[in-house]
Amino acid sequence: MQFALREYIGRLTLDELLENKESISAYVKEALDEKASGLGVVINGCGVKDIILPGDMKEIMNQVLIAQKQAQANVIMRREETASTRSLLNTAKLMEDNEMLFKLKEMEYVEKIADKIGEITVAGNGQIIDQLKGIFTPSK
Repeated sequence: MQFALREYIGRLTLDELLENKESISAYVKEALDEKASGLGVVINGCGVKDIILPGDMKEIMNQVLIAQKQAQANVIMRREETASTRSLLNTAKLMEDNEMLFKLKEMEYVEKIADKIGEITVAGNGQIIDQLKGIFTPSK
């Protein structure tokens, strides 16, 4: 049984070995049936219970898994960055063609900045204050 098992396992990669435990059992049973039938012995079944890897192989497999997940995360990040850049380009094209949209976007940014300002002190004549009032007070 050990020779049949070693013969079959020697042909497989580690990934194939871990994925195809059932095929190992079938191959070993078939090989044992051939040998045992000449002796009058019937093999009812056999199976692979566990595949135990040495500690360093487990560590290597974990590193491979981590590298694969990082690669997938990088692909997703690049895809999102591309979508974001495409959206910014589309917005810029729209604003280039539509001055009103540009002004609305400009006002949106002014509003965001104004939300972060706690207090404004303006020094100067009354004309500057009147101009600021004209910008920031809604006209009726």
